[in-house]
Amino acid sequence: METASSASRLPVSADVLSLPPEEIIFGQSKHMHDLRQKIEKVACADIPVLIQGESGTGKDLFAQGIHQASPRKLYPFVRINCAVIPKDLMESELFGYEKGAFTGARSSGKPGKFELARHGTAFLDEIGDLPLSMQPKLLRVLEDKEFERVGGTGVIRSDFRLIVATNQNLDDMVVDRRFRKDLFYRLNVIPLHIPPLRERREDIIPIAKHLLDQMAEEASLPEIHLHGDTEEALCRYDWPG
Repeated sequence: METASSASRLPVSADVLSLPPEEIIFGQSKHMHDLRQKIEKVACADIPVLIQGESGTGKDLFAQGIHQASPRKLYPFVRINCAVIPKDLMESELFGYEKGAFTGARSSGKPGKFELARHGTAFLDEIGDLPLSMQPKLLRVLEDKEFERVGGTGVIRSDFRLIVATNQNLDDMVVDRRFRKDLFYRLNVIPLHIPPLRERREDIIPIAKHLLDQMAEEASLPEIHLHGDTEEALCRYDWPG
């Protein structure tokens, strides 16, 4: 599967997590070859990875590729999108909560994403949208691998690998004091930059054919061919987002 534009991303399903990295990350360019090699090297390092790239480059698929190439692949891959979780619910989503912790809380309490990711991988997408108030708490979890549920007193230990992704420039956010410098340095141990499709145009036609082959197979259709004019139009397009 491709990871560099909306046209290069295959539908993500539960089955994707059973695929090897080379099938999750599709592309024939040197960029993609080098990234696949880097994933194989960093997968077993068990330290944070920061994936940066424009919207639509498929950063989530790269995170899945790292997880699948790691010894943690038999354990959960838990995805959290920091951009869609309300600020006042972020802490309970990440750390969980005990019963009666707040109005509307489940009577049995609820485990957080970090607890669910035990022995596996926690993927924080859109890390640039993580509220400033949560950033020191995340830093502490990275350092100690322990936390407390909201409304709880017991310490929970969870061994997980953290992968984060963003389409924002975290360096600029650090300068503007919108992102903590110490957290940035802790996350930016292994940086991966995913180039947009317009920067590796040799992948455009192979990706298009790959997608058409997949769609034809899923719909039980005969092989679909691209007209020459269509190929030319695809190659001319800028592929934003």
